[in-house]
Amino acid sequence: MIKIIDLKKSFGAKKVLDGVNLEIEKGKITVIIGRSGEGKSVLIKHIIGLLRPDSGKIIFEDMELTAMKERDFNEVLKRFGMLFQSAALFDSMTVAGNVGFPLKEHTDLNDEDILKTVKEKLRRVGLVDVEDMTPAELSGGMKKRVGLARAIVMDPEIVLFDEPTTGQDPIMSDSVADLILETQRALKTTYIIISHDIALTLKVADKVAMLHEGRIIEEGTPEEMRRNPNPILRQFLEGRASGPIKVY
Repeated sequence: MIKIIDLKKSFGAKKVLDGVNLEIEKGKITVIIGRSGEGKSVLIKHIIGLLRPDSGKIIFEDMELTAMKERDFNEVLKRFGMLFQSAALFDSMTVAGNVGFPLKEHTDLNDEDILKTVKEKLRRVGLVDVEDMTPAELSGGMKKRVGLARAIVMDPEIVLFDEPTTGQDPIMSDSVADLILETQRALKTTYIIISHDIALTLKVADKVAMLHEGRIIEEGTPEEMRRNPNPILRQFLEGRASGPIKVY
């Protein structure tokens, strides 16, 4: 569904992406892993157009996103949903206002139909009768669920997750993993997740890709990655602080 071809991006003298090549399969969950500072967030920002590459391409279906004019790209972007690390809810809005915001901005639906859709998406993520609550009244786990409801409210074809379990305890992280699996299986949507959470990665991924020093160094199913002898991957999966740091 998405093909990333030789993507490169530098900030001053710092080379962050150094020829990323990756294919995202339609209707699957792809998890991009890597240590902090390896460029995972930079990569996801390129996919949704917040950053432009120095060179390389991102192809979505038959469209080259990296060459599109802003107006055309904004139309394509309506087919994407995004769940940010902190859920990024508007404190001044109720839950209903937050989830319904994309519908109010990008559709002609009336308030009654928007509320109906909002309640449906909230039920999809396991929340009922929370429409009038504010973000301040929600737990961290509830905020993640509201953020996901907002990400899927426009029935996007692709949903991107930026470190969905950051700041969560192991039990809540496992709950987020279950939520990701349940919604993806129900909606048959393409999910792209960037994460350093190994437990979540191995539980939800159809495909795992490891970003290291600006390149995808290994990719495969969770089982293939478990068996992969690459020392960089092994160090990351096993959570060891020391060990080889070169790609072989």
